[in-house]
Formats: sequence, structure tokens, C-alpha cells
Amino acid sequence: MGEFDLIARYFKRPVRQAVLGVGDDCALLQLRPGTQMAISSDMLVSGRHFFADVDPRTLGHKSLAVNLSDLAACGARPLAFTLALSLPEVNEPWLAAFAQGLLALADAHGCELIGGDTTAGPLNICITVFGEVLVVNGRSQALLRSGAQPGDDIYLSGTVGDARLALNTLLGQIDLPPELLTSCRQRLETPTPRVALGQALRGVATAAIDVSDGLLGDLGHILESSGVGACIEVDTATTLIAASPYSTRATGQFGLELSPEQWRSLALAGGDDYELLFTAPASQRAAVAQAGQASQTPVTRIGQIRAECGLQLVDSQGQTLTNHYASFDHFA
Repeated sequence: MGEFDLIARYFKRPVRQAVLGVGDDCALLQLRPGTQMAISSDMLVSGRHFFADVDPRTLGHKSLAVNLSDLAACGARPLAFTLALSLPEVNEPWLAAFAQGLLALADAHGCELIGGDTTAGPLNICITVFGEVLVVNGRSQALLRSGAQPGDDIYLSGTVGDARLALNTLLGQIDLPPELLTSCRQRLETPTPRVALGQALRGVATAAIDVSDGLLGDLGHILESSGVGACIEVDTATTLIAASPYSTRATGQFGLELSPEQWRSLALAGGDDYELLFTAPASQRAAVAQAGQASQTPVTRIGQIRAECGLQLVDSQGQTLTNHYASFDHFA
């Protein structure tokens, strides 16, 4: 099967929003007046970002989900995306499953595939996604990393740490019971991009980022861009690990034995969560709660922005903890 036959069979579809989609030298998007385009690219590399034997359907889902998560952190509405795909071979069952997972998520968010490239080579997936941000009275409604203010609350959507728990199990570092591994692996391989929450937070949140490399590492980008510091309630964040009730310290169920320090590391430095970490003034607590309800997404307040630069970690008793948590480094 040649390149153009492959594209036509698995990835060419009629356009719905774009003026021109797959099949020409360029795709064409018509922007509405009073809008800006948000653009983000992510590359997934076999052996670095996913296991070579991963289910291609879940890989298709995750490949787009990580990009939609970037749009969510910007408060953007998804419009379209391009796909650059390097394949070691043309495996038609693999391609069919990959396309199914990819396009199902695309359809769920009204985000259409409008072009890209394919070639022979090591398995790599690169997606560029395009979204729409409103401009109201000449002011962009985009959520940025640079808007956090002293006194703002720090929030986290959903749960964190479970994806890393699955990864550590797959790497043979810990042993999870099969039923628990299944639920944690879903968080690793089919994350939920918080697109609706991101749009609901426009005009409410002061800064936002998606948690891809670890909670503290990604929070650091907000602090640096905003020129502020923060205090994080570590034990509150740790309760957001969905698997934490299965600790033998909590229920004895499954016999999962992890130390308090291991649980903290999962929550603070786990990565692959693709939740939204955002800040908002204390006066907006009701609006944040409403945004969570409207998007059907749990949100939890885990700390506060401070004027003094630096990051302080405290436990449930207010005692300061040492910050030795290293987030994911793409070149380590």
C-alpha cells in the first residue's frame, strides 16, 4: 500500500468545519471575527512515550488527547488537527485500530483531521492541533501561564498519580493486582482531556497549565511565568490518587503496600495525568465550583499563590516538607 492509498483509506474524511482538508498541499481554516487561533504540537515516540506493544486503539486516543489537553489549558475550543505518522511497516489491522481510537476522540470534540504526512521509519506520532479562542472587547480570553496573582487559590482537576502507578507496575517496579492495574492503566493510556472545563474557566481562572510531566514540575512553569511563589498542601493532593484507598494502611484491600512518601511522589511528580492545574482568586470560588459542575469535572483546591518566589510544601498539620520531587524530563 502506498502513502496516498494509506491516507485515503484510513484518514481522509469529508470536511465539516474546514474550508479545505486532507488531499491538497495545504488545509484551509476560516477564522471567525473576534477569535484567535490556538496552536499546539506534541510528539509521541515509541519506547519513550509509549510501549511498542500498546493497543493501537488506545494509542490513537492518547495521541490526540495530549494535544486536546493543551487546548484545554488555554481555554480553547478544538477546531482541527494534522497528523504526521512514521511507521516501521504498513500493518493494516494496526492502522485501522489506531485510526478508530484517534478519530473517535476527534469526533467527540468536533476536531477534524485536515492533513499531515506519513513516511516509513521508527514508530513516531506527531500531532498539531488548532483551536479557537474568543476575543471580547479587544481582549483575548485565552488562559495563560503568566496570570497567577498573590492570594489566588490553586486548583487541580480530576485525579493524579494513577497513570504513574500503572507505569511503575508495567516497568516491574511494583506489583498491582490485575483489577487495580486495569483502572490505573486506563488513566495512563486513555487520559481525558479537560476541554469543557478549560472553556468554562475563561474569565474565572487567572492562569492554567495541563499536568503532563508532574504536578510540581508543571506548577513551576506557572510560578516562573507569573513571577510568584506558592504553598501546596501535599496531603490534599495525595488524596486525589484514585487508587490510594487501596493502600493497606487505609483498608487492607488488595494488600497494596506503599509508604506515605511513595504516595506523595506519585501525586506530586507522577506525570501523564493530563489534568488541569489552574489558579483563581478566592472571590471566584463559587464560579470555579460552577465551572466544575458545568463540565462534570471534579476540582479540588490544593494550595495558594504567594508573592514571595519559591515553592513551599506542607503536610496536613502545616509542617513544611522537603521538596525533592523530580518531574519527567524528556531528555533524562
